[in-house]
Amino acid sequence: MATKDEKNLQKVLDKIDGMDEPERTVMRRMHDVIIAAAPELKPRIWYGMPGYALSASSPILVFFRNDELMSLGVSEKATLKPAGGKDGLLIPSAWYFEELDDVTEQRVAEIVRSAIE
Repeated sequence: MATKDEKNLQKVLDKIDGMDEPERTVMRRMHDVIIAAAPELKPRIWYGMPGYALSASSPILVFFRNDELMSLGVSEKATLKPAGGKDGLLIPSAWYFEELDDVTEQRVAEIVRSAIE
């Protein structure tokens, strides 16, 4: 019998598989990058899209969406830090993207790891 985590993972993978190309390939890669950066995160559907939390019943920390634009975000439950510099006290919480390259994947991994500290 599948565990709740396994069922939730399958729902996330099914959601991604139901997307049109080229978004499906990009979103599958985003999922893989998030899980590689923080294997302790548990995926589940959150507001109709993939979200990631420390357990099946804890708050979502990281999520991504495929609306008119693809985006990565961190929730208010994540570890949030002001950007500093010329951004002052603003706290970045969402990023739009069209595809993933090595530099972007590295930045996503950094964002994910910082969100769960």
